[in-house]
Amino acid sequence: MLNENMKAIRKSKGLSQQELAVKLNVVRQTISKWEQGLSVPDSDMLVSISEALETPVSTLLGETVIETEADNLKAISQKLEVINLQLAQRNAARRKILHWLLILSCVVIAVIFAALVVLNSPYLGWDYGDPETAVAGVGFHAFEWLFIRFAPLFLIGAVVGIFLTRKKM
Repeated sequence: MLNENMKAIRKSKGLSQQELAVKLNVVRQTISKWEQGLSVPDSDMLVSISEALETPVSTLLGETVIETEADNLKAISQKLEVINLQLAQRNAARRKILHWLLILSCVVIAVIFAALVVLNSPYLGWDYGDPETAVAGVGFHAFEWLFIRFAPLFLIGAVVGIFLTRKKM
């Protein structure tokens, strides 16, 4: 009984005789003898086997453990179903975050554009004799120049992204 249970549990855990032997600090032939019923482990080793196989000693000594492939396949399919559901939820959450970030970027672009229109390039009237004012004026002009040229492209890309990431009913 012990030999059959030990072999069935070891196989169900996906361990080879060599891997179990390494965990128990014995040679592979010892595991083979135990599983063939040619010898029996002592009580201390039985506790070590139960720990290595993550199963109670009573299960090792109890009734025969029956391996059923149908149950294993069912358990695997249930785990895969849970994993697929978690991945789908994660993808939906990422899509929603991206959607709202794109909407936010459209709003930010519109607000900056409106601010530039309202301010009407005040730096053009500044006295550029002062070095600090000159640097600030050039910085504002460079920002405005780059923004006016690239913001429409980003805005178009963001609007397209909003439509691509919207929730489909």
